[in-house]
Formats: sequence, C-alpha cells, structure tokens
Amino acid sequence: MARLPESDPFDFLAAAFARTRGRDPVTATSLADLVTYLPCDLMTKVDIASMANSLECRQPFLDHHVVELAAAMPLRLKYRFGRGKRILIDTFSDLLPRSVRRRAKMGFGVPLGHWFRHELRDFTRDVLLDERALGRGYFRPEVIRNLVDDHQQGRYDHSYRLWALMVLELWQREWLDKQAGKS
Repeated sequence: MARLPESDPFDFLAAAFARTRGRDPVTATSLADLVTYLPCDLMTKVDIASMANSLECRQPFLDHHVVELAAAMPLRLKYRFGRGKRILIDTFSDLLPRSVRRRAKMGFGVPLGHWFRHELRDFTRDVLLDERALGRGYFRPEVIRNLVDDHQQGRYDHSYRLWALMVLELWQREWLDKQAGKS
C-alpha cells in the first residue's frame, strides 16, 4: 500500500501562525485563515457553487490593500459586543435593513436534512438499519430505527445525529470490518 510522506498536518497551520507574530489573537487568527481556510476551503466552495450556476464571483474584500488596512486597525474598531463586521455595518447601516444588520453569520450549509429525506433516503436506511450496524451493540436498535423514521417522515430533524451515526458506521466498515475480513 502506498503511503503519504511523513509530515505533521499541523506544520501547515504553524507556518501560517508564525507569520502573524506580534498580532493580537483575533487578528492573528484572521490572517492565518486568510492563507489557509479561505483558499483551501471557502473560496473553493464559492468557486464550485458559482460555476455550477454559470456565475463568476469576486472577493473584493480580499484585495491586498483592504486586507492590509483591516489588519492594521485596532480590534476595538472591528468588533462590538463580540460581533464582527462592525465597520461594514456602521458604514452601510442606512442602506441595510435592521434584520440584515442583526442577522448572525451564515456559512455554507449542507442540506443534510433534505438529503436524508430524499436523495440519500435509501442509502441512510441501508447503512443505519443494516443488521451489521444494528448488531454492533453500541446503540439500541429501536432508537436508531425511530431516529431514521422520525427524520424521514418529517416529525423531527435528526440531521446531525444521523450524520454522526452514518460517519461512525461507514468508518467502521472501512477501517474495522475490512481489517477483520468482514467486508
């Protein structure tokens, strides 16, 4: 079996944070995100989502002049009561409805609830209600059946519980069952 070269996955983050010495923790984290999380995760998602809809997106706040200005500003100008984007909200408050100004941040949501009820409905049942999964003894089978049924019939949103159970079961199949010759 081929192996990845020996490396510490934290070296990547350590290098990003090393470049932020002397900054307050919030600014240091923001600058580290700028060279790790943004290009390796968020911008990739924006690119995929926009291309899927024939859109070309730009990120004007990532212009190096804007980033340098923001990094040089004191923290008290950027945050109020633990909430970021203070400068933007103050600058455009007369243009933005109150509901937008007060709304919490929204990330890239994954429609797990919908998928487990529709596109992944059968797959979810096949994985979680399989004899092998129910027979592992970690959880009471009737509880797992109820979670799946309640979610798929729209009585409750158990998206995150089902996701955790799916990841656990599929991980066990990939790493434990295959090693034990049970695949």
